[in-house]
Amino acid sequence: MCCERHILAAVGRARKRWIGRTLCYHSIGQDELGLNDVSEKQFRRHIEAALNAGYNFVPASQIAQTGGREKDLAITFDDGARSVATVAAPILRDYNLPWTFFPVSGWTEHTEEWTKHSIMGWRDIEALLAAGAEMGSHSATHPDFSKISIPQMTDELGGSRDLFERRLGFAPSSFAIPFGQSGNWKAASMAAAKDAGYSVIYAQAEETRPPGTIARTFVTKFDGDRIFKALLAGKFDRWEEWV
Repeated sequence: MCCERHILAAVGRARKRWIGRTLCYHSIGQDELGLNDVSEKQFRRHIEAALNAGYNFVPASQIAQTGGREKDLAITFDDGARSVATVAAPILRDYNLPWTFFPVSGWTEHTEEWTKHSIMGWRDIEALLAAGAEMGSHSATHPDFSKISIPQMTDELGGSRDLFERRLGFAPSSFAIPFGQSGNWKAASMAAAKDAGYSVIYAQAEETRPPGTIARTFVTKFDGDRIFKALLAGKFDRWEEWV
């Protein structure tokens, strides 16, 4: 993946756009998340690069609802990694930027040992919401929706929403597809999501996303200054993270 992204940054075609762009991160300075982890230093450089290039940071919901403007940029985080609460949130607060996160509800329960140290808890989520962050769902257990039955989809979608409502007092209306690739989300998944009460569905690449979804541009640990600039220019609008 590292070589692939460097090649695309060098030879990929920039795309002119008239709408906003939504970025997807996972963790900041949390090594166990592998290629999805961006260092604290690099995350700050991304923010500075975007601001210096004239981008205006807006809530992801604004781009989802209106399309946004050419220089509008939104930041989102998938999975609910603990570093989002402990590292990313303070950085975003320093810059007074809006942002959105999509935790996996079952992981937040900390029933599996690994989640106790790697995933934020309910108090973390409550604090982030109180500070103004937006939140959606990322399912109950992070399955590949192309490999589960419709009843399982219902459990993942509705169960996650119900748990958030019980724990937090509200049921999120936005959903980020686990893995997010075009092959992970079919018409049956979309129907199940709508039936469960979700009105906004986030996917991956601009040009390959499933119909009816909102595109996001994935950011990886390999994305230094040159790759991040290419990413903002649309050179990765057909690229899907393949893990």
